Amino acid sequence: MIRVAPTDGVAREVARLRGAASSRGAACACAPAESCLATPEPACEPLGPQGASGGADTCAVIVAGGSGERFGDPRGKQFVDLCGLPLVSWSIMAFDRAASVGHLVVVYPPGRLDDMLDVLSPLTLRCDVTLAQAGATRQDSVFSALIAMPPGFPLVAVHDGARPLVRPETIDAVVGTLRSDPELAGAIAAVRATDTLKLVEDGLIVGTPDRDYYWNAQTPQAFRTKKLLAAHRASVWDDYVGTDDASLIERRGGKVRCVECSRANLKVTVPEDLVVAQALLGRRIDEEGCGLTEGPQGAGPAGAPGGRI
Repeated sequence: MIRVAPTDGVAREVARLRGAASSRGAACACAPAESCLATPEPACEPLGPQGASGGADTCAVIVAGGSGERFGDPRGKQFVDLCGLPLVSWSIMAFDRAASVGHLVVVYPPGRLDDMLDVLSPLTLRCDVTLAQAGATRQDSVFSALIAMPPGFPLVAVHDGARPLVRPETIDAVVGTLRSDPELAGAIAAVRATDTLKLVEDGLIVGTPDRDYYWNAQTPQAFRTKKLLAAHRASVWDDYVGTDDASLIERRGGKVRCVECSRANLKVTVPEDLVVAQALLGRRIDEEGCGLTEGPQGAGPAGAPGGRI
């Protein structure tokens, strides 16, 4: 089932938060009361044996709402062809196959709802899907998805739709790391830095930090739903813009663990990245079928017309 979320959900929530900040005064705006940021208790039936004890207790947020200006294709990189399917289709299918995921929220660009429905229509998915309209920034887009997600999922996994090579095993490993440690607010896919890093000012090197302390953050990034919602609401409250969702959690004191994953989980940003993704995914399909099977008419990979997951 596909549900389209109201497009004004974020605007209403932002107006509520900023109105609350105004009414409480400037002094409180720096430290919003927890009651203003709190997430209501889920209003649905318990998740049962596949809930918090392990299973499909996670809502996936697949962010595919960008304009793709750096990529340079008027269609947007999320809609370009990758091994026979729109690029974002591969992320959608990977999350649908992850055992920990029970619902998908896919963020689409403003004015491109029909295009995203065209992406979804050929796919045979296990999970229901909610479509949420993107905001002006990636952070706004994730907030839009959080407002649109159904209740009853204690965990949420945020993923860039431009990372089409993510594996279900990676998704479950990140979610499982978070689920297994109640002290964690989040867990993210990441790889250790391998290049020598330089601190530079005005083109001149001013330092060489120890790269053993540095990791390159990727997605998925999994969080406890209430904590991520509170972090986004706090960011709206004081106009803070982070570089990723983990940074919003960190600034509120939450512990986030890195889960080492494959370097093949690359992000398609420029056309050269698509060439690499095409080669890596094509080889994966040749060697292992990408975990998919052909449809009854042999019409290509699962999820394509005639295929199944």
